[in-house]
Amino acid sequence: MSNRVTDEIRIVSVNGMLGYGYEIESLKAGIAVQPHLMGCDAGSTDPGPYYLGSGNSLVRADQIYRDMKPALVGAVRNKIPFVIGSAGFAGAKPNVDLTLEVMRRICREEDLHFRLGVIRSDVDKEIVIRALEMGEIEPMPGAPALTRDLIEESSHIVGQIGTDPYIAAFEKGAQVVIAGRSCDTAIYAALPIWRGFDPGLALHMSKIMECGAQCAIPLAPNDCLLGTIRKDHFLVRPLAERRVCTPESVAAHTMYEQGNPFLLYEPEGIVDIRSADFVQADRQSVRVSGSSFSPTPSLKIKLEGARRIGARAFTIAGARDRHVIENLDVIERAVGETVRRNLNEEAIRAGYELHFRYYGKNGVLGELEPSTVAPAEVGILIEAIAPTDSLASYVLSLARSSYLHCPFPGRKATAGNLAFPFSPSDFGGGDVYDFSVYHLMNVKDQNALFPVELETI
Repeated sequence: MSNRVTDEIRIVSVNGMLGYGYEIESLKAGIAVQPHLMGCDAGSTDPGPYYLGSGNSLVRADQIYRDMKPALVGAVRNKIPFVIGSAGFAGAKPNVDLTLEVMRRICREEDLHFRLGVIRSDVDKEIVIRALEMGEIEPMPGAPALTRDLIEESSHIVGQIGTDPYIAAFEKGAQVVIAGRSCDTAIYAALPIWRGFDPGLALHMSKIMECGAQCAIPLAPNDCLLGTIRKDHFLVRPLAERRVCTPESVAAHTMYEQGNPFLLYEPEGIVDIRSADFVQADRQSVRVSGSSFSPTPSLKIKLEGARRIGARAFTIAGARDRHVIENLDVIERAVGETVRRNLNEEAIRAGYELHFRYYGKNGVLGELEPSTVAPAEVGILIEAIAPTDSLASYVLSLARSSYLHCPFPGRKATAGNLAFPFSPSDFGGGDVYDFSVYHLMNVKDQNALFPVELETI
């Protein structure tokens, strides 16, 4: 692949998440414009730390297969470079290996041949420990200070890959690139930046493209989007005829998942969109110009790590009685005390957590809920977390039975605080993880940290 400067670069975003699906006719329309690149984001931290800690994927292997096969076959047979970032959802080694396994199956079935570049995002714990000791790590907003124990307890630690390793893969002749945990923008911005286009425009366009057609109306993370970058502007349009982009829909997606609506922070630098102009170019397309770029004085890579903290058991029930709803806090305190009294010292020393959520009252916002109106009914989630499945189930069993029969002021019945929709009422939720590492690390050379592994398929 040459890095020769051209008048424009056309890039197809297959969808907003590999495994979420897309319309095959949209993919065909994208291939028909002879794009210079096809890409797909495959991961996120939105569903929490479990997928990084466990190495599992939120989307199933058969979903990955369904989405990857038409895109990979179409890209390879039409000689279009194809990039998948944050492979397997969390981007750690087992996540990437799952994606590679699916890819190899497709290649065998379709007799595909190409140069593959694999970029691993796993960061060795000793590298992180050395950086911590040298003062080269800082927490993300809201994250606690990092410690050696947190690093060592992590099941996996990954770094978010920026554009440089992708560019290195292109320079080495990779036609298909499968990468670990990535900045969403890097998937699409690396090629135009390598080809000499303005980084501000490239990163801004990529920010909009990373969710597929979610910037279109009707929005659709499960559909394709075309981005075209030129010298002083870029265009985005959905590849399904029934969708359109508008200045409002594209500007709105620019602010998606951004702490600051005017500045986009990337490893390469900061994209300033305060002077960006969004204009309707035709029925489906929006033209964007005016984004500017300031390179970072020192490269920082976001680290993500997860550790196992226990096992989960839970039950779901409902309450419709006004007196129960008025005394939820009273019941909760009494149940907590009852559970502790009924546990032996060994279980207490092992440690456990008991959580209550009241959907319809404050299950989403918790203490921040402003409403003071008593609801007519409440959904109650009781969750127990403990070091083992058996202890979590035991704690939950004590809490559930105590809650069902717990007395409160003015109560006349002897049971029935809870209405259970299921039998059995208790469920095991498996292993529980938290984010042990959510920090920025100073890095001198991304390519040394995330080297490209080349292979001929």
